[in-house]
Amino acid sequence: MHHQPFCFQTADELAAALSSLGSELTPAADTALLRTPVCPSALPLANRFAFQAMEGCDGEADGRPSETTRRRYRRFAASGAGFLYVEATAVQPNGRANPRQLMITGQTAPAFAEMAAEMRRIANEAGHPEPCLALQLTHSGRYSKSPEGKPAPLVAWPDLARDPAGVLPTVITDEELDALPEAFVRAAALAKEAGFSCVDIKCCHGYLLNELTGARLRPGRYGGSFENRVRLLLQTVRRVKEEVGIPVMVRLNVHDEYPLPYGFGVSAEDYRRPDLTEPMQLVDKLIEAGVWLIDCTAGNPYFNPHVNRPFDSGPYRPPVSQLEQTLKHWQCVRELKAHNGGAVYMASMFSWLRHLAPEMAAAAIAAGWFDVAGFGRQSFAYPTFPAEWLQTGRMDPAKCCVCCSKCTDLMRTGHGTGCVVRDPHYAALYRSIPVEARPKPSAAPGEHV
Repeated sequence: MHHQPFCFQTADELAAALSSLGSELTPAADTALLRTPVCPSALPLANRFAFQAMEGCDGEADGRPSETTRRRYRRFAASGAGFLYVEATAVQPNGRANPRQLMITGQTAPAFAEMAAEMRRIANEAGHPEPCLALQLTHSGRYSKSPEGKPAPLVAWPDLARDPAGVLPTVITDEELDALPEAFVRAAALAKEAGFSCVDIKCCHGYLLNELTGARLRPGRYGGSFENRVRLLLQTVRRVKEEVGIPVMVRLNVHDEYPLPYGFGVSAEDYRRPDLTEPMQLVDKLIEAGVWLIDCTAGNPYFNPHVNRPFDSGPYRPPVSQLEQTLKHWQCVRELKAHNGGAVYMASMFSWLRHLAPEMAAAAIAAGWFDVAGFGRQSFAYPTFPAEWLQTGRMDPAKCCVCCSKCTDLMRTGHGTGCVVRDPHYAALYRSIPVEARPKPSAAPGEHV
């Protein structure tokens, strides 16, 4: 099916499109399952809605949440979602993806604690069950920036297709990688003290831990064999689990949709076709190491943004429809869960489905494909939708994300990230940017991060 914008008004229209793709899923008539809790041994979730990690690029220079950051999380806290992320937070300065990325240190941790307490208070005052609150820990690797915002890539191995133009990337040494679990342990201990329910070890979207999973050309103990390529992720998970004693989850690329020898979870014949042989092995090892939740995602926004985020229109034309891409991702999660059901599985790519997302989430969860539905950009546009759905059983189409990517335009011009269409705060910011300074429409995938 060729790419086309979202065009479904009713569940019947969506069901017809699903049937044309040969999918066995059809929007659920009964969505009550989304109200039910998930009760694993580690942390209970009050319902099946999750707000995934959405970076605002608006922290303070030292990494603490700014007032704009806290505004976003106050809105999320009132959402009624059973699971809430706090976005990608660097574990050390050379792992920040931008000068305003959050970073947790001894100096910034009190501000994180204040924000976490405020989020719980807001959820309680709104009459919602206490959400599971995760802090996502990361090292940005090849997408790291200097304090001035210049590319400062630390790569697993050079890759001409991804290396920034005009910048000689630095290959991170084995000794630097040896020291990295300690940085995650320090950050996780601070997160625990700050009151977070769990920490997420970010292994997705081309950032350092994810890039290492495909580092077949790298020599040494962190490259080449499968065991070497997943070594750092597993060491980090085990050390955080054992030394900090906080529940650990992983945001995991289950298929990169990036060519070999660099891609993970992809077929040698066609990198657009998943091969879950290695992801299944990794899931087994993660669950054995004590990971309680696996938040599944795919792709690399700098190479193929349509794989992991909602896309409707623009000069960049994805090779397949967003619906087909969504089904591909969900099928991967389904196969991983069927292979090893020892963790809670969260799936992505719900925002593009707009007001019909709950019906699709209920159908897939009822069929046993995954346990929780994760929403990203929809949380910017429509943060109240879980509470409204839990009360009325519907989402308002007039409040949904329209997949225009103007939130990305804001980020690219240094104005943070939020919904220009639905949020007056960010609409005013966008209007303040001179037209000539706004990003121009581009057919280059990397311009749609």
